Amino acid sequence: MSSVFRIGARFINSSTSIKPLLESKVCATPGIICVRNISGKTLRGSKLSKPKPFPYLEKPYTAYQAWKDTIFKDTTSRFDENTKVVVVDGPIAAGKSAFAKELATELEMKYFPEPTMDNYYINAYGYDLRKLDPQLPVNMQSFDTNKFLENPTHRNVATFQVRMLMQRYSQYVDALAHLFSTGEGVVLDRCVYSDFVFVEAMFKNGYLSKGARSVYYDLVNNTFQELLKPHLVIYLDVPIKVIKERVKKRSNPAEINSKALTDQYLTDMEHVYKQQYLKDISTHAELLVYDWSDYGETEVVVEDIERIDFDRFDKDDTHMRDWRMANEADWVEARALYMNKPDLFNFFNVPRYDVPELIVSAEDVKAWYDIVFQAPGMKYQKGYNADCGDDGILTKTKIDFRNSL
Repeated sequence: MSSVFRIGARFINSSTSIKPLLESKVCATPGIICVRNISGKTLRGSKLSKPKPFPYLEKPYTAYQAWKDTIFKDTTSRFDENTKVVVVDGPIAAGKSAFAKELATELEMKYFPEPTMDNYYINAYGYDLRKLDPQLPVNMQSFDTNKFLENPTHRNVATFQVRMLMQRYSQYVDALAHLFSTGEGVVLDRCVYSDFVFVEAMFKNGYLSKGARSVYYDLVNNTFQELLKPHLVIYLDVPIKVIKERVKKRSNPAEINSKALTDQYLTDMEHVYKQQYLKDISTHAELLVYDWSDYGETEVVVEDIERIDFDRFDKDDTHMRDWRMANEADWVEARALYMNKPDLFNFFNVPRYDVPELIVSAEDVKAWYDIVFQAPGMKYQKGYNADCGDDGILTKTKIDFRNSL
């Protein structure tokens, strides 16, 4: 493995190279709670005494709990040097998943796999709603990654990409809720901030209309302002020739025979990644870029990460700005925001009725509703479906509050 650019990659020029801009000054800015350097597990040593992790998947975050955490500083007291958001990004078949898992283990962080449409179509009881497609109107049938690869000009591509945006957004909110509630850092396989790379490549290749692209960015502009950007982005760079070889080795028929994964589509993805995404995200996050043509050693990457000083920027610098908070109340307010995911999803309610492929008829919706909500586990919220084996329903008060969308 060759490390193309290590610490301090800050901007990208027109030739798609990334130039390091190293700063020698170290800033101890008041209000930055997280400790500077991430440490691998071999350097972390003994764990400091902290409050127990808050069970954010089981309990709602109440106003009383928020008041208590503000008084006793129970949010920031869970934080340590590894309380960071790390994102692993790169093209298709780059090896992101395997690397991200290993990195999470080495840094003792929680790994979040890349979301798929399985998260949308497979319900809490394991029933796959895609089985209902033969009974549904064409416009209401499922559409996932494999269907996009097979038919990238299908009417449902626009809906598919909007749903993928929502899946990535949902996961990123979960990652932030985990970090704030436990103090444990997170490693994500791709994230919501790089989702637009697919949109731009789809648009350039005629898979997505101008109107659908416009709706997508309306949603982005209405939702992203509530998020905190990553601390670190690691980009695994792989040439298109190698990508195509790896796609063949994966032996996924949908990928091998894909009408979508043309050389032009892959080239456009690479261009948007390097000329837009990496350039923009590096104004906030630290950026490491590696040539992953022959894969590489996770330990080497960990060593590079350990050299990064996340607190070296002054108050006028845009880097790490999202993570500079003045007092405990601000941290608790941010935490409360990510604990209430249904409220955050209200920001996706952007009224746009001018894109035909994103509109379905009332008759089709009615047909979909009548069929889908008779499927196993779909009549009621999780825990309240007797036909799926749930019992004690009359005395239950607990609901899956984080996913009651």
